[in-house]
Amino acid sequence: MPLLETRVAPEWVDYNGHMNDAEYARVFSLAVEALMDRIGLDVDGRARHGYTLYTLETHLCYRREAHEGQPLAADIILLDSDAKRLHAFFTLRDAEGNLLATSEQMLMGMSQESGRPAAFPAPVAEAIAALPRADRDDWPELAGRRIGIVRR
Repeated sequence: MPLLETRVAPEWVDYNGHMNDAEYARVFSLAVEALMDRIGLDVDGRARHGYTLYTLETHLCYRREAHEGQPLAADIILLDSDAKRLHAFFTLRDAEGNLLATSEQMLMGMSQESGRPAAFPAPVAEAIAALPRADRDDWPELAGRRIGIVRR
C-alpha cells in the first residue's frame, strides 16, 4: 500500500499543461506528513511525545510529466537511519507504475520543547524499524546523486 495517494489538482497545473515543478515538492511534503502519521507522529503523537520531524535537505529528480486529475502514489524506502535522523528516498508514480519523480531527503527528529534534535521516542523508533529499507549495496538507481555538469 502506498504511503500517500492523491491526484494532480487543477491549481497544480502550470502554463505548460502539466504539474508545476514546485507542486512535486508539495506532494513529497505531503508524503512526509503521511510518513509521520505512519510512524506515530500524527497530531496526537506529536502532542503526546512533544516531538516532530524537520526536513534538513531534499533532492528532487523529475522523470515524467504529470497532468491534471492524474492519480499519484508516493512511497518510501529508508536508505539509512540513526537515533534521530532518517535518510529517506521517496518515489512518485502514476497509476500504471511509471516513475514520475523521486525525492531523497534527510529528516531530523526534533524535541518540540527544546527545539533541538533529539532521539526518536521508543514507539516511533519501533515504527521506523518496520519501514522498508534498501540494502546498503542495493540503493535505488537515483539515490545518492549529486548535481553537476559532467565534463568529459
